[in-house]
Amino acid sequence: MQPPSALWLNLPSLGLSVRALFTGFLLAAGFGLAMAGGQILLTHGMADGKLGLSVDDVVYSYYGNRDNSKLEAKLNGSMKDKAPAEVRLEMIKWARAGAPEGQWNSRISGLFQQNCVRCHSVIPGLPDFTRLEGVKEVAKIDEGADIGALTRVSHIHLFGISFIFFFIGLIFSLSVGIPLWLKVTVILMPFAFLIVDVLSWWLTKFSPGFAWLTIVGGFGYTAASTFMWLTSLYQMWVLPRKGREYRVNAWWD
Repeated sequence: MQPPSALWLNLPSLGLSVRALFTGFLLAAGFGLAMAGGQILLTHGMADGKLGLSVDDVVYSYYGNRDNSKLEAKLNGSMKDKAPAEVRLEMIKWARAGAPEGQWNSRISGLFQQNCVRCHSVIPGLPDFTRLEGVKEVAKIDEGADIGALTRVSHIHLFGISFIFFFIGLIFSLSVGIPLWLKVTVILMPFAFLIVDVLSWWLTKFSPGFAWLTIVGGFGYTAASTFMWLTSLYQMWVLPRKGREYRVNAWWD
């Protein structure tokens, strides 16, 4: 038995101002998550040189492609359109030869200056390609993400996206007509799959056989959050108002 004062706590019965607040957040968060997906496709999704996220992309991103260098992987993948084919080939040959300093001073530094340093000199987090030492770091055998970067990205990912899923789940908890067991399951799914996703990065770093878990984690939290997002918007703006208060099973059951 719910308190009478709680009967308005459901999505179809919310006032216009609260619906506007919730809708604004859902639209902004949904757009942000879509942009994050696009960024993944254009970075990790190009690790194997082909558009679209695959298990190989995950392996190359976290375990590395240990047949070549990070520089070669990028020049054949996400950075493929940043320099002409003949320039990229010359850079790759130089990296495979051990990145000799003599060739850097006479020829290779000019290629990086013309094609790379507009970003690789001013953007924080990117290696500095104005210096031989900066290029040599990515000209070594590709062993994937380093531990420091993986730690930094993991905690940002867990904290930031958890807050987004919290507020999406909080809004969805006010939905009506959904069995309680299903509602609780869907609310928990994004958090569970987010943990699986981040954990899979670390497992893949040491063993490429775990790369498929990254695909499962990403698909799982995307599906659950999309269901909550669509359901919440539908119940706030489309669900017919029947002239009666809905029974709440979000806060009080």
